[in-house]
Amino acid sequence: MKVNSERVIFLDYLRIAACFMVMLNHAVEPYYFDEAMNLSIKTKSDAIWVSLLDSAARACVPLFVMTSCYLLFPLKLKVSDFFKRRMARVAIPFFIWAIVYICHFSGNFKELFFNFPSVAGHLWFVPMLFGLYLAMPIFSPWAEKVSKRELIFWIGIWAFTAFFPFFRRLSIALLGAPAFGSVAYLWGECAWNEFGAFQYVSGFFGYMLLALYFRKFGKVISFAKSLLVATPIFAVGLAIMSTGFYFRIPGVPSFPITAPYAAAVDVEMSIEYCSIGVALATFAIFLVFRNFTADGWFYRKIIVPISEASFGAYLMHIIILVPICSMIKGRLPMPIAAFGIATLTFIISIFLSVVFRKIPYIGKTILG
Repeated sequence: MKVNSERVIFLDYLRIAACFMVMLNHAVEPYYFDEAMNLSIKTKSDAIWVSLLDSAARACVPLFVMTSCYLLFPLKLKVSDFFKRRMARVAIPFFIWAIVYICHFSGNFKELFFNFPSVAGHLWFVPMLFGLYLAMPIFSPWAEKVSKRELIFWIGIWAFTAFFPFFRRLSIALLGAPAFGSVAYLWGECAWNEFGAFQYVSGFFGYMLLALYFRKFGKVISFAKSLLVATPIFAVGLAIMSTGFYFRIPGVPSFPITAPYAAAVDVEMSIEYCSIGVALATFAIFLVFRNFTADGWFYRKIIVPISEASFGAYLMHIIILVPICSMIKGRLPMPIAAFGIATLTFIISIFLSVVFRKIPYIGKTILG
């Protein structure tokens, strides 16, 4: 694994790709959400493109998780030093931008005492990531000693839980409405207990284990072999996500389609971040990017600054994407418009993040 000045080179390339994929996801969302956050899809063409593009970019968040965990887990620092650095790098910028979004969109500061602001939905990622940080000191001694076979076993258990979104719908189809409430419960879950049998080996925890596997046991194979392995895995993941999305749209194939917000949430079943299709796509992309090890002038002068600015770009990008979307949407065919919105948002967000991070003392405090 090529490392340059303590940097793992391929992670810089991967972080940039994941950042753009986040913005592509958010550029696609206006084509199936209306301003009131109801499901709204105008044409069959839009439905097909939304299904494909949203699915193709859906691995963005797991990839961000894996890049972070690959570098940090197991811990190499004292626990106190680890959390001091994470506070400065992640938590403080999160709170600053949460306040920015509240001031810009709603003024409802009460939300911040309980959760991320509803007007900045993309900020959900940061508390989740900090939850993994809280778990790292507990599992680090185990991670240092775990064998390859044992780690594969636990990743397999996690992979089983990635089918849960489908199992929940299957249970409703076979058993009818759940006995308690409106949620489909699995293996110990119920209205008075959300902690089922697989609670502690599911979710984003699995991506932390997957990053650990790549770091400890994953052999770097050639780019050609990586593509040979990754392409069918990604294709299967994409097929699961996109077909699952399209065929859960209520009323297909009749368009236009409108439905309440709950229907939009249900449509996203197959693209939930910890579902099997997304997990397969994440694995495939990570496998391929391990071959991105060029560390010449372009890497040092272009890739590294953009990579370092990617978290700041992620924090600010919604403020930039919204007006760009309003200017472009409806004026170009959907796929061209979505890529145009994402590309312009990415360029502007990265540029501003790079520039503001150079401001002494406050730049990195604000943007991480």
